[in-house]
Amino acid sequence: MRHQKSIKNLDRNHAARAALLRTQAISLIMHGHMRTTKAKAQSTRPLVERLITRAKRNTESSRRYLLSRLDNVPAVNHLIAVVAPMMKDRKGGYTRMTKLGFRKGDGAELVQIDFVK
Repeated sequence: MRHQKSIKNLDRNHAARAALLRTQAISLIMHGHMRTTKAKAQSTRPLVERLITRAKRNTESSRRYLLSRLDNVPAVNHLIAVVAPMMKDRKGGYTRMTKLGFRKGDGAELVQIDFVK
C-alpha cells in the first residue's frame, strides 16, 4: 500500500530522479539561481539545504559526503568556499522560491529558486 508516502517521483525512476536532483543542485550551487518548474524546485530544495548545512562544518568527512552526493569537485569547492560562508549565521532556510508565472507550452508553473543573502 502507498499510505503516507511523501516522495515526489517526478515521473522518473530512482536513478533518473537522483540524476535530475543532482544536476539541479549543482546548477543552483554554481550559478546561485535557477529557473525551473515548481515540482522540481520543491524536490531540489531539501537536498540543497542539507548540503549547505553539511558544508558549513568544513571538515574532511563533510567534504567526502558532499562529493558522494554531488560527484562534482568544482561544485563542492564552490559550496564550501563561497556559499557556506554566506550562510554561516543562518540556522536554515537558505533558499527562496519566487513564482514566475506559467510556461507557455504546457502551462507548468515556473519558479526561480535562489539563495537568501
